[in-house]
Amino acid sequence: MAKEITDLTTIDLFSDERRPGRPKTNPNPRSVQIKINKRNQVKRDRNNGLKRIEFKVHLSLFEQLEQLAKTQKMSRSELIESLLIESLAAQVK
Repeated sequence: MAKEITDLTTIDLFSDERRPGRPKTNPNPRSVQIKINKRNQVKRDRNNGLKRIEFKVHLSLFEQLEQLAKTQKMSRSELIESLLIESLAAQVK
């Protein structure tokens, strides 16, 4: 019997062949890769003089921030930083 690549009924003939696909480039599982990448991101941010701040806001405020960031064509993080800088500058005056 001839071996045909398109023959799916005799799939056992192809069990030793490698299927095409993306080659595995990292020996670590995905969960470990994510932890390593996050740790590297925190180090990069620290070297750039950035510090992480987390806080919770109401959904309505979040949506307003999101909309304002879109209209000003900047990220939400950049918008919040600029608002904080403006507020602190006004306090100093």
